[in-house]
Amino acid sequence: MSDNRPPVLTIDGPGGAGKGTISRLAAERLGWHYLDSGALYRLLGLSAVEQNIPVDDEAALCDLALALQIRFGAGHDESVYLEEREVSRLIRSEQAGTMASKVAALPGVRAALLDRQRRFRQEPGLVADGRDMGTVVFNDAAHKIFLTASAEERAERRYKQLIAKGIDAKIGDLLADIQARDERDSQRAVAPLRPADDAVVIDTTALSIEQVIEKVMDICKV
Repeated sequence: MSDNRPPVLTIDGPGGAGKGTISRLAAERLGWHYLDSGALYRLLGLSAVEQNIPVDDEAALCDLALALQIRFGAGHDESVYLEEREVSRLIRSEQAGTMASKVAALPGVRAALLDRQRRFRQEPGLVADGRDMGTVVFNDAAHKIFLTASAEERAERRYKQLIAKGIDAKIGDLLADIQARDERDSQRAVAPLRPADDAVVIDTTALSIEQVIEKVMDICKV
């Protein structure tokens, strides 16, 4: 049976493996749309904190996930809007990342955001960045990538990223947070972090950004 839906390239992996950078570059080179699925969970986490909704109130979090007014910038514009408020810096905080990981473990929340993510699939194609893009959200994607890197390397990258933005950080704390998040994401009951059976795994620990994007483009035969 032929499938006339727009093509999808999924790029999954743990935090700090390079998903965001590589996904944006791939979308630019392909001329496709881009979905940062992690931002949806971070936006939900941020909104939950601001509205004092506890992480164990799954029903309230599901309602919030369905009601969120979210908008992303186009092209090279990395702006993210929550209720028309620009929050791209706020959602990249460690607190937002930790909250995102916690709410993402809730089955109801994942179900509430599933259809919203799938609506990003539009012509001419979509590059979807996340943790379960290839296993759950777009399990029929033609091309699936799973990026990984050592926890130490990912902590170092995150440290440099935060310092460059003028945000104080301690590499030991970042490493502990990454290891805890890896454990939480890989052990959750719904959509655990793992490569899809048909995904190509790329270890980015010792690779440059250009080396990784070239591998991705080669896999896509573009």
